[in-house]
Amino acid sequence: VQLQASGGGLVQAGDSLMLSCVASGRTFNGYGLGWFRQAPGKEREFVAAVEWNRVSKRYAESVKGRFTVSRDNAKNTVYLQMDSLKPEDAADYYCAADRRSVLRWSSSFMEYWGKGTLVTVSS
Repeated sequence: VQLQASGGGLVQAGDSLMLSCVASGRTFNGYGLGWFRQAPGKEREFVAAVEWNRVSKRYAESVKGRFTVSRDNAKNTVYLQMDSLKPEDAADYYCAADRRSVLRWSSSFMEYWGKGTLVTVSS
């Protein structure tokens, strides 16, 4: 199983960026897909996730109204559209997958993790 994230980069505060993550190696029917992030010296934190039905979503308070999570089940891909980026959004962003409800997701345990993609936001 592999979760391959891409799309990170260096942007200025206020800019937008879209991350993508392709899941492969098994069927992900019924799995939620989403994102966590980890800044240097900080713990990994939940960012956003979407259920298999593509309708039910959950966001961290810090990104509500600025980030949008979506998925394409035919492509086994989850996206994170990040708008109005702030310097505090800078981090390694990790995609993840789990069969549990996204309401129960926690950085302490996820079924599958991908490698991070780095987002840097200059002020």
